[in-house]
Amino acid sequence: MTTVARVVLDSPLPQLDRLFDYRVPAELEDDCVPGVRVKVPLRTGARMSDGYVVEIVSEGEYPGELSQIETVVSPVPVLAPEIWTLARAVADRAAGVASDVLRLAVPTRQVRAEKAWLGRDTAWSPPPVTAPPVTGYADGVLEALVADRGRAAVAAVPHPVALAGPADSGAAGEPVWVPGWAATLAQAAAHTLAAERSAVIAVPDFRDVTDLERALLAVLPPERVVRFDAKQTNGQRAKALLQARTHAVVAIGNRAAVYAPATDLGLIAMWDDGDASFIEPRAPYVHTRDVALVRAAQSGAALLFVSHARSTDVQRLVELHWLQDVTPYRVKTPKVIPTVQQTGAEGYAAQARIPSSAWRAARQASQHGPVLVQVASPGFGTGLVCAECGERAHCRVCGGPLGSPHRGATPECRFCGALAVGFRCPTCGNGTVKPVGQGAQRTADELGRAFPGTRIVVADGSRPLDEVPAKPSVVVATRGAEPSVPGGYACVLLLDGEKMLAREGLRVQEDVLRFWTNAAAKGAPGAEAYLVGIGGKLATAMALWRLDGPAHDELTDRRELHFPPAVRVATMTGTDEAVTAAVEALEGATVGPVLGPVPVEDDALPGTVRAIVRFPYAHGAEVAATLKAEVIRRSSTRRVLKGGNRRRAAPTLRVRLDDAEPFTEV
Repeated sequence: MTTVARVVLDSPLPQLDRLFDYRVPAELEDDCVPGVRVKVPLRTGARMSDGYVVEIVSEGEYPGELSQIETVVSPVPVLAPEIWTLARAVADRAAGVASDVLRLAVPTRQVRAEKAWLGRDTAWSPPPVTAPPVTGYADGVLEALVADRGRAAVAAVPHPVALAGPADSGAAGEPVWVPGWAATLAQAAAHTLAAERSAVIAVPDFRDVTDLERALLAVLPPERVVRFDAKQTNGQRAKALLQARTHAVVAIGNRAAVYAPATDLGLIAMWDDGDASFIEPRAPYVHTRDVALVRAAQSGAALLFVSHARSTDVQRLVELHWLQDVTPYRVKTPKVIPTVQQTGAEGYAAQARIPSSAWRAARQASQHGPVLVQVASPGFGTGLVCAECGERAHCRVCGGPLGSPHRGATPECRFCGALAVGFRCPTCGNGTVKPVGQGAQRTADELGRAFPGTRIVVADGSRPLDEVPAKPSVVVATRGAEPSVPGGYACVLLLDGEKMLAREGLRVQEDVLRFWTNAAAKGAPGAEAYLVGIGGKLATAMALWRLDGPAHDELTDRRELHFPPAVRVATMTGTDEAVTAAVEALEGATVGPVLGPVPVEDDALPGTVRAIVRFPYAHGAEVAATLKAEVIRRSSTRRVLKGGNRRRAAPTLRVRLDDAEPFTEV
């Protein structure tokens, strides 16, 4: 009987996105099992391709003579069956290629990690887990939801929480301060592990990974926590992948964590799913939230979306009653004070960048604890202009805007980083510039003069901080870069709200609401947070901490306009002829008029245009299959060159589903 291995090739070509049958020679039958890496011949000559064995069958689908597998690269099965199923479904949903998804899920081969895994003590088992109650919510609500493998949108506890230190450490009994959302996810994961089921938790960036890991280590043995994040080396990722395949663990990290293998997956959770860091920048560009939804449907695991201000995508699922709405029970919410709603003398003072009421509160709070000041932009100013004529200063290399990281520094381009030495204004010839706007560094300088003797800390993308001590200080941070404080900040100031809302884009309002609520939730229980310069519905929602209202209103507007997430969208980029043919191939699957085609800049393909089509969720599979067929047809077409030579043409059509970029101004 012939043993046949069905192999997925490691190739980005869409025409090779299927399983190929290869005969397994007798000498490789013991090592050739599902999940192992192999090398196989491809077409003619000595061409070899890498791939993974997906399944072993007794008879293949190809009726002719099969080529045989050249070699098994390693006997270690690195591609778990459930990850292949997930990759296939995710690629099909996004009109992409499964091997592109597998590159995100499986790290490159690391011989040392594989040897260590093969030599492990198979009789060893991890220590048992005792699950603590999930605090901050009604008794047993989240515990029952996890046990019953339910689905929920969970409003996070809006203040830091103290967890008891791990019993096996020398700090037993000392509190471990973590954000409320991290404590909730750690306790829910502990309940999952207590039933010997694995959990997967995805968070946006390294600060969140650090907070979540500290919370998990306060309730779980370290052997039960595995990291998958961008800071790891390939060796660390390979070790984590094999560890996750061995026994039940909690896999945490950023986008890559959602692809972690798991033994009997019991929980999938995401913190702050609206964060743009969850958008995969590489093909097939699938949002981590969509991967989590697909994996939860395949595995039957519990699914939790935890946030302070939920995204419109999660709000849609709540309104469809696909997700249960869970809110904290009897917890203190931040005392948010919109300064523009203050009356009398305070109302006139509210016109300042830091109104007098917020100024007094910050000064008083800074005497006994840290104060957080959130600003919109890093650097000394938001930009530079000519000191003589006021013309905006631009880079001579790429034309980007010039900025200054601190007072007196040489201007540098915000796009390419080139130093503008010897700058001359092209309008008036003047050689001096002055800053406009107030960035984090300029704000810190001004606060340093206003708070003499107080420590001033700046946290932004170039100076990342995980945590600052709970001592008197003023922390100036850009949005999303706010460090944590044990016990929370004594006061929070939210500045530059009008500037944050001034950016054009589909998700501006929900993004800004996330920035504000995440910063306000870093305050101590009951601490005051001053929202400066913003009124209306957003300010009222913040003051009442009723954050589901803006998401509902935004989703209602999107439904009327047929914008995502009320519908799905497909963005097609390429030549005018290719884009037009792809739109026509969709026939009646679209909703509303086609947006475009409009010209876009593309140095690799001159004359590029872009069109956007909108379609119902029910037509998703049909649209994805149709567009993928168009991509394959375009990439497989050959053209005749002068002299009669034939060669494959460069791809003239690119497709991206659920792309938010065309609706956002960067």
